[in-house]
Amino acid sequence: MNGLIYLEDGTVYEGKGFGKKGTSVGELVFNTSITGYQEILTDPSYAGQIITMTYPLIGNYGVNQWEQESEKVYAKGFVVKSIAQNPSNYMSEKTVEEMLKAMGIVGISNVDTRSITKKIRNTGAIKCVISNEALSVQDLENHIKQAKQEDDWMKDVSTKKMIHIPGQGLKVALVDFGVKANIVNNLKARGCDITVLPYNTSYEEIMNLNPDGVLLSNGPGDPKTVTEAIAMVKKIMHKLPTFGICLGHQILGLAVGGDTYKMKYGHRGGNHGVYDIDKDKAYITSQNHGYAVNPESIKDKGMVLTHINLNDNTVEGMKHKELPVFSVQFHPEGAPGPTDSSYLFDKFMNLMKEGAVCL
Repeated sequence: MNGLIYLEDGTVYEGKGFGKKGTSVGELVFNTSITGYQEILTDPSYAGQIITMTYPLIGNYGVNQWEQESEKVYAKGFVVKSIAQNPSNYMSEKTVEEMLKAMGIVGISNVDTRSITKKIRNTGAIKCVISNEALSVQDLENHIKQAKQEDDWMKDVSTKKMIHIPGQGLKVALVDFGVKANIVNNLKARGCDITVLPYNTSYEEIMNLNPDGVLLSNGPGDPKTVTEAIAMVKKIMHKLPTFGICLGHQILGLAVGGDTYKMKYGHRGGNHGVYDIDKDKAYITSQNHGYAVNPESIKDKGMVLTHINLNDNTVEGMKHKELPVFSVQFHPEGAPGPTDSSYLFDKFMNLMKEGAVCL
């Protein structure tokens, strides 16, 4: 199958199709990770996006049932330089192409991913359409004009019902905006009794569970569209220890009265340097986000910065001056990427052990 990538500004890339035969529209982004393509594809935070991998060889160790971050692929498409059709690894169960076909995801290979990445870096994340059907450039131009781009993908990927994962330890209310499996695994490894909740769960519903703490998960989309969660966090942070990750970090920023903004092309990869101000130590982190908290907007809102991005000085973490409330923009659970900052889960455990705020 021949493949075409058509960008909103008229730029066209030609390649070879793989995965599901079809046409898909999404926001074109890039990820700099060398490995971890399965975790990237199954990360719900990529909902609505077409992922370009900057590393040229993808799929060489196959995919398996143990490295899924969710039950399906929420991304709209996958773009690579070279796709391996004969993976070699003792854990491999199928190829990336077989996975994409099963999940109904369109893929394009044999394209200049370096050129695409430079394009995104210069112009910013951009709307595009990819197709491995026999469609013309004019067909794709018409297709992209008719397609509407959503900003509230977290409402699609969030659980639709309460899920209880029993444990003998601290009780955690996990608000799911698109939670990755390894966040849940980190809580399970610490013995937590976990209740996974829909994105629009109310303050009253959470308090009725009598949890020891609340974790606001990662997820896709614009944090300003999750008005229900922002209203809930405004109340819950004054009652219970609260930990926000990625989108949860941004929602916390909005809940305290701060502001968020859309970045030019975001941070996506497993090699982002972050400086922990409290520890006076730098960490390499896994990241996937297109929005960030405006540091000026939280200065007089009771929050202090705890982490700074070493590449562009954007906000990577913050904590409340008085309340047991903190958040990070990066992914302490890795998957894929380093787990050097998993100590943040232990910090959350300690805050919960110290008890509720009771204000």
